[in-house]
Amino acid sequence: MAQNRPPPCFQEYAASMLANAQFRRMPLHARGLLYTLRLECWENHRMPAEPKEMSAVIRFNEEEVVSAMQWLDSFFVANDGSLTSPDLEDYRKHLVDKKAAQSKGGKKGAAITNAGKTRVSCESVVKLSTDQLSSVQKNSVINERDSLEESWSKFSKD
Repeated sequence: MAQNRPPPCFQEYAASMLANAQFRRMPLHARGLLYTLRLECWENHRMPAEPKEMSAVIRFNEEEVVSAMQWLDSFFVANDGSLTSPDLEDYRKHLVDKKAAQSKGGKKGAAITNAGKTRVSCESVVKLSTDQLSSVQKNSVINERDSLEESWSKFSKD
């Protein structure tokens, strides 16, 4: 069953973010805004670039948003009045490409698997089941009564 829905999460290694020099120099309130915006960008793809609109969306004080924004230039790109995260968009594209490659590979594998198979018509199955058993097959079935009589006669001869 295909699920045509967006990926629910993004993978991020803590060591990668902690090793980032810009992140390490940020004050605590800027780090909080960074992660809030990353979560918003993952879920909604973009955020308003205007601090007043942004603060209304994320429900923070506009002055706090403005003071923290100066630290975020290396993490976001502003285009057409919106902020996007190139890092997250690249990761999203990676997931879409990976899903497409897996789907293509699965279809190719199924085609190879099914290439040698042929369908058997219902008529041939019915015909096969109504044929009588050969005499060899009839004789190979052991009848318990016959077997007992045979062993009794061997025993009584001895």
